[in-house]
Amino acid sequence: MFDHIGIGVRDLDAGTAFFLAALAPLRIELVMRGPDGSVGLGRDGKPSLWLSPASTAPAPLHLAFVAESREQVDAFHAAALAAGARDNGGPGLRPHYHPNYYAAFAIGPDGHNVEAVIHRPA
Repeated sequence: MFDHIGIGVRDLDAGTAFFLAALAPLRIELVMRGPDGSVGLGRDGKPSLWLSPASTAPAPLHLAFVAESREQVDAFHAAALAAGARDNGGPGLRPHYHPNYYAAFAIGPDGHNVEAVIHRPA
């Protein structure tokens, strides 16, 4: 639903590596570098998530990314944990949101809660 979002990260290389690895199953990749050293991640050449160097510890955010299948949600969670994230809720239904809310959550290196979600039935 968003066009793009930007977040600060303490270590740009570590933050970029984490998000690229964790979001690879969702077909998100490095698409642009900004003149200030920031990096733009997205699909099809369009940056949707900008990572910028932060001089102070950023406040944690919740970032939810659209998945195209439940298998992508599962793959995101595995990739995020392999990239060094802490588990914040494994793949599964979250019926307290709605009956088809299938998601997984991971805490990235800067404390951001990163989610992959699909809203369609299996």
